[in-house]
Amino acid sequence: MTSPRIRALRGATTCVVDTPEEIADATQELLTLLMERNGLDHDDVVSVILTTTPDLTSSFPATAARAIGFGDIPLLCASEIAVPGSMPRCIRVLLHVYTAAERSGIHHVYLRDARTLRDDLPE
Repeated sequence: MTSPRIRALRGATTCVVDTPEEIADATQELLTLLMERNGLDHDDVVSVILTTTPDLTSSFPATAARAIGFGDIPLLCASEIAVPGSMPRCIRVLLHVYTAAERSGIHHVYLRDARTLRDDLPE
């Protein structure tokens, strides 16, 4: 078995509306699926960077992450660049983790309308 290395997982999802509840639901669903699909435990997570498009301002995704147990993990929220024509109401995540998986064994997760951002990835 390969010894654990730090790897980065990517994911994204979208919100229907800009409300704290919708941001929390979308963020928690995304983080939970990233952890499940990659067979990760809480202690495997090193840090998390969360971004939102400029049209999501009602809540921090990090608040939602803390609510599902990420409170002792370094979290950073940032705003995406406002590129004309980009996907609206989008939350993106970059999760740094310890894993024995090779790069080819990493499962990135794109949900809801964000699936179209990476149609090259298997479901």
